[in-house]
Amino acid sequence: MSLDAGSGATGHDTARTRLVVSDDGRVARAVVAVLLLWRTARARCADVLRAVAGVITRTGVCVAAVTICAFALGYAAGWSEAVLFAWAGVALFVVAVLYLLGSVAYETRVALPAPRVVVGVSARVEVIVSNQTRRGLLAARIEVPVGEGIAEFAVPALRPLDEFRDDFLVPTVRRGVVTIGPVRSVRTDPLGLLRRETDRQRTAELFVHPRTVAIPSISTGLVRDLEGRPTRDLSTSDMSFHALREYASGDERRHIHWRSTAKTGAFMVRQYEQTRRSSLLVALSLAESDFASDEQFELAVSAAASLGVRAVRDDRSVSFVVSERTTEFARTPVAGVRRIDTVTPTRLLDSLCRVERLATAARIADVARVASDGAPDASLAFLVCGSTVTAGQLRHAATMFGAGVEVVAVRCVPGQPPGLRRVGDAGILTVGCLDDLRSSMARSRAA
Repeated sequence: MSLDAGSGATGHDTARTRLVVSDDGRVARAVVAVLLLWRTARARCADVLRAVAGVITRTGVCVAAVTICAFALGYAAGWSEAVLFAWAGVALFVVAVLYLLGSVAYETRVALPAPRVVVGVSARVEVIVSNQTRRGLLAARIEVPVGEGIAEFAVPALRPLDEFRDDFLVPTVRRGVVTIGPVRSVRTDPLGLLRRETDRQRTAELFVHPRTVAIPSISTGLVRDLEGRPTRDLSTSDMSFHALREYASGDERRHIHWRSTAKTGAFMVRQYEQTRRSSLLVALSLAESDFASDEQFELAVSAAASLGVRAVRDDRSVSFVVSERTTEFARTPVAGVRRIDTVTPTRLLDSLCRVERLATAARIADVARVASDGAPDASLAFLVCGSTVTAGQLRHAATMFGAGVEVVAVRCVPGQPPGLRRVGDAGILTVGCLDDLRSSMARSRAA
Protein backbone atom coordinates (compact mmCIF):
# COMPACT_ATOMS: atom_id res chain seq x y z
CA MET A 1 0.00 0.00 0.00
CA SER A 2 2.79 2.31 0.85
CA LEU A 3 4.54 1.25 -2.32
CA ASP A 4 1.52 2.18 -4.42
CA ALA A 5 1.22 5.44 -2.63
CA GLY A 6 4.89 6.09 -3.16
CA SER A 7 4.54 5.21 -6.80
CA GLY A 8 1.56 7.53 -7.14
CA ALA A 9 3.40 10.37 -5.50
CA THR A 10 6.38 9.84 -7.71
CA GLY A 11 4.24 9.80 -10.85
CA HIS A 12 2.47 12.97 -9.77
CA ASP A 13 5.76 14.78 -9.16
CA THR A 14 7.08 13.62 -12.52
CA ALA A 15 3.99 14.91 -14.27
CA ARG A 16 4.37 18.28 -12.55
CA THR A 17 8.02 18.39 -13.50
CA ARG A 18 7.22 17.61 -17.14
CA LEU A 19 4.49 20.22 -17.11
CA VAL A 20 6.83 22.91 -15.71
CA VAL A 21 9.59 21.99 -18.15
CA SER A 22 7.13 22.11 -21.01
CA ASP A 23 5.85 25.46 -19.89
CA ASP A 24 9.40 26.82 -19.51
CA GLY A 25 10.30 25.68 -23.04
CA ARG A 26 7.31 27.47 -24.57
CA VAL A 27 8.09 30.64 -22.63
CA ALA A 28 11.73 30.49 -23.62
CA ARG A 29 10.86 30.03 -27.28
CA ALA A 30 8.40 32.89 -27.08
CA VAL A 31 11.01 35.16 -25.49
CA VAL A 32 13.58 34.22 -28.16
CA ALA A 33 11.05 34.88 -30.92
CA VAL A 34 10.20 38.30 -29.48
CA LEU A 35 13.90 39.21 -29.23
CA LEU A 36 14.56 38.12 -32.79
CA LEU A 37 11.56 40.10 -34.01
CA TRP A 38 12.73 43.16 -32.10
CA ARG A 39 16.25 42.84 -33.45
CA THR A 40 15.01 42.48 -37.02
CA ALA A 41 12.65 45.44 -36.67
CA ARG A 42 15.42 47.57 -35.17
CA ALA A 43 17.80 46.67 -38.01
CA ARG A 44 15.13 47.49 -40.61
CA CYS A 45 14.40 50.82 -38.93
CA ALA A 46 18.11 51.62 -38.82
CA ASP A 47 18.40 50.87 -42.54
CA VAL A 48 15.43 53.09 -43.30
CA LEU A 49 16.84 55.92 -41.20
CA ARG A 50 20.21 55.67 -42.92
CA ALA A 51 18.54 55.67 -46.32
CA VAL A 52 16.46 58.71 -45.40
CA ALA A 53 19.43 60.52 -43.89
CA GLY A 54 21.39 59.86 -47.08
CA VAL A 55 18.88 61.58 -49.34
CA ILE A 56 17.19 64.25 -47.23
CA THR A 57 18.72 67.72 -47.24
CA ARG A 58 18.69 70.41 -44.58
CA THR A 59 15.79 72.05 -46.34
CA GLY A 60 13.96 68.73 -46.32
CA VAL A 61 14.58 68.30 -42.57
CA CYS A 62 13.11 71.75 -41.88
CA VAL A 63 10.05 71.10 -44.07
CA ALA A 64 9.53 67.68 -42.43
CA ALA A 65 9.71 69.20 -38.94
CA VAL A 66 7.21 71.92 -39.87
CA THR A 67 4.90 69.32 -41.44
CA ILE A 68 4.89 67.15 -38.30
CA CYS A 69 4.25 70.16 -36.08
CA ALA A 70 1.42 71.26 -38.36
CA PHE A 71 -0.20 67.80 -38.11
CA ALA A 72 0.04 67.80 -34.32
CA LEU A 73 -1.25 71.34 -33.95
CA GLY A 74 -4.00 70.98 -36.55
CA TYR A 75 -5.57 67.78 -35.21
CA ALA A 76 -5.04 68.67 -31.54
CA ALA A 77 -6.43 72.19 -31.73
CA GLY A 78 -8.86 71.59 -34.58
CA TRP A 79 -7.07 74.11 -36.78
CA SER A 80 -8.01 73.23 -40.34
CA GLU A 81 -5.49 75.59 -41.93
CA ALA A 82 -2.64 73.80 -40.15
CA VAL A 83 -3.94 70.43 -41.34
CA LEU A 84 -4.11 71.73 -44.90
CA PHE A 85 -0.56 73.05 -44.58
CA ALA A 86 0.63 69.68 -43.27
CA TRP A 87 -0.90 67.73 -46.15
CA ALA A 88 0.70 70.19 -48.59
CA GLY A 89 4.06 69.30 -47.06
CA VAL A 90 3.32 65.59 -47.55
CA ALA A 91 2.49 66.30 -51.19
CA LEU A 92 5.83 68.06 -51.66
CA PHE A 93 7.67 65.02 -50.33
CA VAL A 94 5.69 62.69 -52.60
CA VAL A 95 6.67 64.78 -55.61
CA ALA A 96 10.31 64.83 -54.42
CA VAL A 97 10.35 61.03 -54.16
CA LEU A 98 9.05 60.76 -57.75
CA TYR A 99 12.00 62.86 -58.93
CA LEU A 100 14.44 60.44 -57.29
CA LEU A 101 12.97 57.26 -58.76
CA GLY A 102 14.94 55.45 -61.42
CA SER A 103 18.68 55.38 -62.08
CA VAL A 104 21.12 57.52 -64.07
CA ALA A 105 22.98 55.31 -66.54
CA TYR A 106 25.44 57.95 -67.70
CA GLU A 107 29.08 57.06 -68.40
CA THR A 108 31.23 59.93 -67.12
CA ARG A 109 34.96 60.56 -67.09
CA VAL A 110 37.37 63.41 -66.48
CA ALA A 111 40.33 64.15 -68.76
CA LEU A 112 43.31 66.34 -67.91
CA PRO A 113 45.02 67.55 -71.10
CA ALA A 114 47.91 68.81 -68.95
CA PRO A 115 48.12 66.93 -65.63
CA ARG A 116 51.09 69.09 -64.58
CA VAL A 117 51.10 72.88 -64.55
CA VAL A 118 53.22 75.59 -62.96
CA VAL A 119 51.72 77.53 -60.08
CA GLY A 120 49.80 80.56 -61.38
CA VAL A 121 48.78 78.86 -64.65
CA SER A 122 45.17 77.68 -64.92
CA ALA A 123 44.63 74.02 -65.74
CA ARG A 124 41.89 72.86 -68.12
CA VAL A 125 39.70 69.94 -67.09
CA GLU A 126 37.40 68.17 -69.57
CA VAL A 127 34.20 66.44 -68.44
CA ILE A 128 32.78 63.84 -70.85
CA VAL A 129 29.27 62.38 -70.31
CA SER A 130 27.95 59.73 -72.68
CA ASN A 131 24.87 57.54 -73.01
CA GLN A 132 25.93 53.97 -73.78
CA THR A 133 22.44 52.49 -73.39
CA ARG A 134 19.78 51.82 -76.00
CA ARG A 135 17.28 54.20 -74.47
CA GLY A 136 17.21 57.92 -74.01
CA LEU A 137 18.22 59.41 -70.68
CA LEU A 138 16.65 62.38 -68.97
CA ALA A 139 18.52 65.55 -68.10
CA ALA A 140 20.65 65.43 -64.97
CA ARG A 141 23.21 67.42 -63.04
CA ILE A 142 26.89 66.45 -62.72
CA GLU A 143 29.19 67.60 -59.92
CA VAL A 144 32.98 67.43 -60.06
CA PRO A 145 34.77 68.05 -56.72
CA VAL A 146 37.94 70.10 -57.28
CA GLY A 147 39.93 70.31 -54.09
CA GLU A 148 37.69 72.12 -51.63
CA GLY A 149 35.34 73.41 -54.33
CA ILE A 150 32.75 71.85 -56.66
CA ALA A 151 32.17 72.39 -60.38
CA GLU A 152 28.57 71.83 -61.53
CA PHE A 153 27.27 70.96 -65.00
CA ALA A 154 23.74 70.65 -66.34
CA VAL A 155 23.64 67.64 -68.67
CA PRO A 156 20.80 67.73 -71.21
CA ALA A 157 18.73 64.72 -72.22
CA LEU A 158 20.87 62.33 -74.27
CA ARG A 159 19.73 59.97 -76.97
CA PRO A 160 21.38 56.55 -77.32
CA LEU A 161 25.14 56.80 -78.00
CA ASP A 162 25.06 60.59 -77.65
CA GLU A 163 27.86 62.42 -75.85
CA PHE A 164 28.09 65.66 -73.89
CA ARG A 165 31.40 67.50 -73.42
CA ASP A 166 32.26 70.52 -71.36
CA ASP A 167 35.38 71.91 -69.73
CA PHE A 168 36.36 74.37 -67.04
CA LEU A 169 39.53 76.01 -65.76
CA VAL A 170 41.08 75.31 -62.37
CA PRO A 171 43.02 78.31 -61.03
CA THR A 172 46.30 77.34 -59.37
CA VAL A 173 47.29 79.88 -56.77
CA ARG A 174 49.45 77.58 -54.65
CA ARG A 175 51.85 74.71 -55.17
CA GLY A 176 50.47 71.28 -54.31
CA VAL A 177 48.41 68.36 -55.56
CA VAL A 178 44.77 69.10 -56.42
CA THR A 179 42.40 66.13 -56.21
CA ILE A 180 39.72 66.15 -58.92
CA GLY A 181 36.73 63.86 -58.55
CA PRO A 182 35.14 61.50 -58.17
CA VAL A 183 32.49 62.64 -60.64
CA ARG A 184 29.04 62.18 -59.21
CA SER A 185 25.60 62.49 -60.73
CA VAL A 186 23.01 64.31 -58.65
CA ARG A 187 19.23 63.92 -58.75
CA THR A 188 17.09 66.30 -56.75
CA ASP A 189 13.65 67.84 -56.77
CA PRO A 190 13.01 71.49 -57.72
CA LEU A 191 12.73 72.57 -54.05
CA GLY A 192 15.81 70.66 -52.95
CA LEU A 193 14.06 68.56 -50.30
CA LEU A 194 15.71 65.28 -51.32
CA ARG A 195 19.05 64.63 -53.02
CA ARG A 196 20.62 61.41 -54.29
CA GLU A 197 24.27 61.18 -55.33
CA THR A 198 26.06 58.47 -57.30
CA ASP A 199 29.83 58.38 -57.73
CA ARG A 200 30.97 57.59 -61.25
CA GLN A 201 34.76 57.59 -61.43
CA ARG A 202 37.97 57.45 -59.44
CA THR A 203 39.80 60.61 -58.49
CA ALA A 204 42.49 62.24 -60.63
CA GLU A 205 45.44 64.31 -59.43
CA LEU A 206 46.60 67.63 -60.82
CA PHE A 207 50.23 68.43 -59.95
CA VAL A 208 50.88 72.13 -59.45
CA HIS A 209 54.65 72.49 -59.74
CA PRO A 210 56.62 75.25 -58.00
CA ARG A 211 57.88 78.04 -60.20
CA THR A 212 61.48 77.61 -61.32
CA VAL A 213 64.01 79.76 -63.15
CA ALA A 214 66.82 78.78 -65.50
CA ILE A 215 70.08 79.30 -63.63
CA PRO A 216 73.60 79.00 -65.05
CA SER A 217 75.12 75.57 -65.32
CA ILE A 218 76.78 74.42 -62.11
CA SER A 219 79.02 71.86 -63.81
CA THR A 220 82.09 74.11 -63.68
CA GLY A 221 83.99 75.69 -60.83
CA LEU A 222 85.04 73.31 -58.09
CA VAL A 223 84.68 70.24 -60.32
CA ARG A 224 86.69 70.67 -63.53
CA ASP A 225 86.99 67.21 -65.07
CA LEU A 226 84.41 64.80 -66.43
CA GLU A 227 86.00 61.70 -64.90
CA GLY A 228 85.80 62.89 -61.32
CA ARG A 229 88.03 64.70 -58.87
CA PRO A 230 91.21 63.25 -57.33
CA THR A 231 91.23 62.46 -53.64
CA ARG A 232 93.93 61.64 -51.12
CA ASP A 233 93.00 57.97 -51.23
CA LEU A 234 95.55 55.99 -53.26
CA SER A 235 94.75 53.19 -55.71
CA THR A 236 96.66 50.84 -57.98
CA SER A 237 94.37 51.48 -60.92
CA ASP A 238 92.93 54.87 -61.82
CA MET A 239 93.56 57.89 -64.08
CA SER A 240 95.48 60.39 -61.92
CA PHE A 241 99.12 59.20 -61.59
CA HIS A 242 100.65 59.77 -58.16
CA ALA A 243 103.96 57.93 -57.69
CA LEU A 244 105.89 54.66 -57.95
CA ARG A 245 106.38 52.15 -55.18
CA GLU A 246 107.94 48.74 -54.75
CA TYR A 247 106.04 45.65 -55.78
CA ALA A 248 104.07 44.02 -52.98
CA SER A 249 102.46 40.62 -52.80
CA GLY A 250 99.06 40.73 -54.44
CA ASP A 251 99.80 43.51 -56.96
CA GLU A 252 98.88 42.81 -60.55
CA ARG A 253 101.75 42.42 -63.02
CA ARG A 254 100.16 44.72 -65.56
CA HIS A 255 100.78 47.67 -63.20
CA ILE A 256 104.57 47.07 -63.13
CA HIS A 257 106.56 49.99 -64.52
CA TRP A 258 109.29 48.18 -66.43
CA ARG A 259 111.56 51.14 -67.12
CA SER A 260 111.78 52.00 -63.44
CA THR A 261 112.25 48.31 -62.64
CA ALA A 262 115.23 48.15 -65.03
CA LYS A 263 116.83 51.21 -63.44
CA THR A 264 116.37 50.21 -59.80
CA GLY A 265 116.72 46.48 -60.16
CA ALA A 266 113.51 45.91 -58.16
CA PHE A 267 109.94 45.58 -59.34
CA MET A 268 108.15 48.98 -59.24
CA VAL A 269 104.41 49.47 -59.70
CA ARG A 270 102.42 52.55 -60.51
CA GLN A 271 100.29 54.23 -57.83
CA TYR A 272 97.35 56.51 -58.61
CA GLU A 273 95.18 59.00 -56.77
CA GLN A 274 91.71 57.56 -56.54
CA THR A 275 89.16 59.69 -58.42
CA ARG A 276 85.50 59.84 -57.57
CA ARG A 277 82.45 60.95 -59.44
CA SER A 278 81.53 64.36 -58.06
CA SER A 279 77.99 64.87 -56.81
CA LEU A 280 75.82 67.77 -55.77
CA LEU A 281 73.66 67.95 -52.68
CA VAL A 282 70.54 70.09 -52.23
CA ALA A 283 69.09 70.12 -48.70
CA LEU A 284 65.75 71.84 -48.04
CA SER A 285 64.52 72.48 -44.53
CA LEU A 286 60.84 71.83 -43.76
CA ALA A 287 60.98 73.02 -40.14
CA GLU A 288 58.49 75.75 -39.32
CA SER A 289 61.07 77.45 -37.09
CA ASP A 290 63.40 77.96 -40.08
CA PHE A 291 60.88 80.19 -41.88
CA ALA A 292 59.11 83.35 -40.80
CA SER A 293 56.14 82.92 -43.17
CA ASP A 294 54.61 80.69 -45.80
CA GLU A 295 55.86 83.10 -48.47
CA GLN A 296 59.45 82.40 -47.42
CA PHE A 297 58.84 78.66 -47.54
CA GLU A 298 57.35 78.77 -51.03
CA LEU A 299 60.30 80.84 -52.24
CA ALA A 300 62.67 78.29 -50.68
CA VAL A 301 60.90 75.40 -52.43
CA SER A 302 61.14 77.22 -55.77
CA ALA A 303 64.84 78.00 -55.23
CA ALA A 304 65.66 74.41 -54.26
CA ALA A 305 63.64 73.11 -57.23
CA SER A 306 65.57 75.40 -59.59
CA LEU A 307 68.90 74.12 -58.28
CA GLY A 308 67.80 70.48 -58.48
CA VAL A 309 66.35 70.75 -61.99
CA ARG A 310 69.51 72.48 -63.25
CA ALA A 311 71.70 69.73 -61.79
CA VAL A 312 69.54 66.94 -63.26
CA ARG A 313 69.55 68.56 -66.70
CA ASP A 314 73.34 68.92 -66.49
CA ASP A 315 73.48 65.15 -65.92
CA ARG A 316 75.11 65.67 -62.55
CA SER A 317 74.93 63.13 -59.79
CA VAL A 318 72.52 64.97 -57.49
CA SER A 319 71.12 64.10 -54.09
CA PHE A 320 68.02 66.04 -52.98
CA VAL A 321 66.93 65.70 -49.35
CA VAL A 322 64.29 67.37 -47.17
CA SER A 323 63.65 67.32 -43.45
CA GLU A 324 61.83 64.32 -42.06
CA ARG A 325 59.25 64.41 -39.29
CA THR A 326 60.84 63.52 -35.95
CA THR A 327 59.27 61.23 -33.36
CA GLU A 328 56.99 63.24 -31.12
CA PHE A 329 57.51 61.23 -27.92
CA ALA A 330 61.19 60.36 -28.34
CA ARG A 331 63.39 60.89 -25.29
CA THR A 332 66.05 62.58 -27.39
CA PRO A 333 65.49 64.49 -30.66
CA VAL A 334 65.99 62.20 -33.66
CA ALA A 335 66.90 64.02 -36.87
CA GLY A 336 66.09 62.43 -40.19
CA VAL A 337 65.94 63.30 -43.87
CA ARG A 338 63.88 62.02 -46.76
CA ARG A 339 65.33 61.66 -50.23
CA ILE A 340 63.48 63.11 -53.20
CA ASP A 341 63.40 61.28 -56.52
CA THR A 342 65.81 62.97 -58.96
CA VAL A 343 65.68 60.56 -61.91
CA THR A 344 64.01 63.22 -64.09
CA PRO A 345 63.10 66.87 -63.52
CA THR A 346 59.40 65.98 -63.72
CA ARG A 347 59.62 63.40 -60.95
CA LEU A 348 61.59 65.83 -58.82
CA LEU A 349 58.94 68.53 -59.22
CA ASP A 350 56.14 66.02 -58.60
CA SER A 351 57.70 65.07 -55.28
CA LEU A 352 58.14 68.72 -54.29
CA CYS A 353 54.42 69.29 -54.82
CA ARG A 354 53.75 67.26 -51.66
CA VAL A 355 56.24 68.83 -49.23
CA GLU A 356 54.83 71.01 -46.46
CA ARG A 357 56.15 72.82 -43.41
CA LEU A 358 56.26 70.65 -40.30
CA ALA A 359 56.45 71.75 -36.69
CA THR A 360 58.43 68.64 -35.73
CA ALA A 361 60.78 68.51 -38.73
CA ALA A 362 64.57 68.63 -38.29
CA ARG A 363 66.23 72.03 -38.62
CA ILE A 364 68.80 72.89 -41.27
CA ALA A 365 71.86 72.08 -39.11
CA ASP A 366 70.54 68.61 -38.32
CA VAL A 367 69.60 68.09 -41.97
CA ALA A 368 73.16 69.03 -43.00
CA ARG A 369 74.64 66.56 -40.50
CA VAL A 370 72.50 63.64 -41.65
CA ALA A 371 72.79 64.53 -45.35
CA SER A 372 76.59 64.76 -45.20
CA ASP A 373 76.77 61.20 -43.84
CA GLY A 374 74.50 59.96 -46.63
CA ALA A 375 76.42 61.74 -49.44
CA PRO A 376 80.15 61.31 -48.72
CA ASP A 377 81.11 62.04 -52.35
CA ALA A 378 79.37 65.43 -52.46
CA SER A 379 81.60 68.26 -53.68
CA LEU A 380 78.99 71.01 -53.65
CA ALA A 381 76.17 71.41 -51.12
CA PHE A 382 73.28 73.89 -51.10
CA LEU A 383 71.42 74.45 -47.82
CA VAL A 384 68.07 76.17 -48.44
CA CYS A 385 66.31 77.82 -45.50
CA GLY A 386 64.47 80.97 -44.39
CA SER A 387 65.31 84.21 -42.62
CA THR A 388 65.08 82.89 -39.06
CA VAL A 389 68.28 80.86 -39.48
CA THR A 390 71.23 82.96 -38.24
CA ALA A 391 74.66 83.22 -39.83
CA GLY A 392 76.16 81.36 -36.87
CA GLN A 393 73.77 78.45 -37.37
CA LEU A 394 74.65 78.31 -41.07
CA ARG A 395 78.35 78.35 -40.29
CA HIS A 396 77.79 75.50 -37.84
CA ALA A 397 75.84 73.60 -40.53
CA ALA A 398 78.74 74.06 -42.98
CA THR A 399 81.15 72.39 -40.57
CA MET A 400 79.17 69.16 -40.91
CA PHE A 401 80.74 68.62 -44.34
CA GLY A 402 84.29 67.67 -45.20
CA ALA A 403 87.09 70.08 -46.03
CA GLY A 404 86.76 69.54 -49.78
CA VAL A 405 83.05 70.38 -49.96
CA GLU A 406 81.90 73.81 -51.08
CA VAL A 407 78.86 74.81 -48.99
CA VAL A 408 76.44 77.52 -50.13
CA ALA A 409 73.55 78.50 -47.85
CA VAL A 410 70.55 79.99 -49.67
CA ARG A 411 68.49 82.23 -47.36
CA CYS A 412 65.10 83.06 -48.87
CA VAL A 413 63.82 86.44 -47.66
CA PRO A 414 61.12 87.92 -49.96
CA GLY A 415 61.65 91.62 -50.65
CA GLN A 416 65.24 91.76 -49.42
CA PRO A 417 68.03 92.83 -51.82
CA PRO A 418 70.16 89.94 -53.08
CA GLY A 419 73.62 89.48 -51.63
CA LEU A 420 76.49 87.04 -51.24
CA ARG A 421 78.95 86.96 -48.35
CA ARG A 422 81.32 84.53 -46.72
CA VAL A 423 80.90 83.41 -43.12
CA GLY A 424 83.63 80.97 -42.21
CA ASP A 425 83.67 78.13 -44.70
CA ALA A 426 80.16 78.81 -45.97
CA GLY A 427 78.89 81.21 -48.57
CA ILE A 428 75.54 82.80 -47.64
CA LEU A 429 73.42 83.69 -50.64
CA THR A 430 70.41 85.91 -49.90
CA VAL A 431 67.53 85.67 -52.37
CA GLY A 432 64.75 88.28 -52.32
CA CYS A 433 62.86 86.87 -55.29
CA LEU A 434 63.31 83.88 -57.50
CA ASP A 435 64.85 85.89 -60.33
CA ASP A 436 67.65 86.96 -57.98
CA LEU A 437 68.84 83.36 -57.89
CA ARG A 438 69.92 83.49 -61.53
CA SER A 439 72.04 86.62 -61.20
CA SER A 440 73.45 85.65 -57.81
CA MET A 441 74.49 82.19 -58.99
CA ALA A 442 76.33 83.75 -61.94
CA ARG A 443 78.52 85.73 -59.50
CA SER A 444 79.02 83.01 -56.90
CA ARG A 445 81.86 80.54 -56.71
CA ALA A 446 79.39 77.72 -57.22
CA ALA A 447 78.44 78.78 -60.73
